[in-house]
Amino acid sequence: MKVKGLRWWIIALIGLATVINYVDRSAINILWPYIYKEFGIADVDSKNALALITTFFMIAYALGQTFTGKLMDAIGTRLGMTISIIGWSISIALHAFAKSLLSFNIFRFMLGFSEAGNWPGATKSNAEWFPAKERGIAQGIFGAGASLGSVVSAPIIAALYLIFGWKMTFVLIAVLGLIWIIPWLYINKATPDKHPWITEEERAHILAKPEIKEVETTVEEAPALTWKELLKIRNTWGIITGRFFIDPVWWLFVTWLPTFLKEQFMFDIKQIGAFTWVPYLFAAIGSLVGGYHASVQIKKGVAAAKARKNAIAVGSVIMLAALVVIVYQLDSLKDTPMFAMVLIGCTLFGFQYLIGNIQTLPSDYFNGKNVGTVAGMGGTAAVAGTLLTTWAVPVITQTSYVSFFVLAAVLVPVSWLCIKYISSKK
Repeated sequence: MKVKGLRWWIIALIGLATVINYVDRSAINILWPYIYKEFGIADVDSKNALALITTFFMIAYALGQTFTGKLMDAIGTRLGMTISIIGWSISIALHAFAKSLLSFNIFRFMLGFSEAGNWPGATKSNAEWFPAKERGIAQGIFGAGASLGSVVSAPIIAALYLIFGWKMTFVLIAVLGLIWIIPWLYINKATPDKHPWITEEERAHILAKPEIKEVETTVEEAPALTWKELLKIRNTWGIITGRFFIDPVWWLFVTWLPTFLKEQFMFDIKQIGAFTWVPYLFAAIGSLVGGYHASVQIKKGVAAAKARKNAIAVGSVIMLAALVVIVYQLDSLKDTPMFAMVLIGCTLFGFQYLIGNIQTLPSDYFNGKNVGTVAGMGGTAAVAGTLLTTWAVPVITQTSYVSFFVLAAVLVPVSWLCIKYISSKK
């Protein structure tokens, strides 16, 4: 049996895994404003408690990014992704048995470590299954999964909570990941050079050496490098610092948007489910458009890394413009929650426009033996930055959320400067 366009089936499955990943991780952020009192936590301590839960998740996520990056390079994405999603499905199901804040912290640590594998696994799979000129749009599809997961998570989790309660909600969303494994193992039988279903035409398309005008987009074959050796390379630091500063902006909204809506607009969980999906729909579109932007430029002969930097610049401008408007109009937005959602949506549109391109840079700068490792290092740096902002939020939002959005606005140009000037000019 031969399947045309097999690479698109692979990236579609990775995109679906990312949807499930975000449904699982978003559950606690959506439910927390409405369940924290069950654990004896006072109103004044709820933000600090959520920050602590998020910290356990993010520390494990940081460790997991680097570890699973090596894992993907060692055993391949087929088994690596399978191990990862089994781990996070079990972990999210265990949330149903939490009896205290300590229990949540333990289970969030397990979840963060296992969920981390999705990103280096997706980046490595992208490099395996797509030529450089198509990686931008492929990464965009995968990135759209993160946004789509956030789109569907709020209404799904709100509905499950209202029907079954918070414990069964965690169990039911865990089942999604275990079901995903079946088509993944069935369809993703091997890499493109050995897959029995791939057509010869598609195999040649994926494995063909680049034309002369695309030589700049590839890297020479090199042995697998250690973390220490990779840290001596300028491009590694461009990716690490860029993600250290930009990823916290996404996590500010993933973690705190439900709390912001409850405090700013007095939303109940039904309203959270009705409104929270809007910004992430913008984000999903931004992911696809950002990937398309880079791919079009590469097809016109622009070097891959340069094309992605151009897209990163556009996304940064969009983010910064939206955040500046929010900062100056936040008080007036209290009467227009939907307009606030649109502005936040523009911010996340810009973020996803650029982040897929940043996440694809490891496959442009490094060969297959190092792509997963560098992607994992970038993910670890992203988590480190996010931990700092996570603990800043309970402090800076005691009286107003203006500082929240100012913080996000400051991080955007800093990240862009790192990507533009630290990494290679090509």
